[in-house]
Amino acid sequence: MKENFLWYLGFLGALGLLGLITDNPGFYGFFGFFGFFAYRKIIFDERFKENVNKAAKNAFLSAIIFYPLVTTYAVFTSSFASVYSFAFAINFALQIIIFSFSLSYYER
Repeated sequence: MKENFLWYLGFLGALGLLGLITDNPGFYGFFGFFGFFAYRKIIFDERFKENVNKAAKNAFLSAIIFYPLVTTYAVFTSSFASVYSFAFAINFALQIIIFSFSLSYYER
């Protein structure tokens, strides 16, 4: 049986500590990655692998739809750099949120 690799994403939660050091509240969102440690005990079987693949597909499709729309909007505004950098961060957060909610829905 293969090892469950998904729980390793929980280590990204340590990046949230940078918010305490740098006084940048944007890093506090990384504390949400600690929730992936719950997948340590999940058995990595065919069903779980299929559910991870479906959840990843949902997250990828959301990025394909969201990012070009916001990039097109950013091109037509005067503050391209600020809108573009904000959209990049929102896109990353949106993918993680959609992946997490999709996986928890498929695992029911």
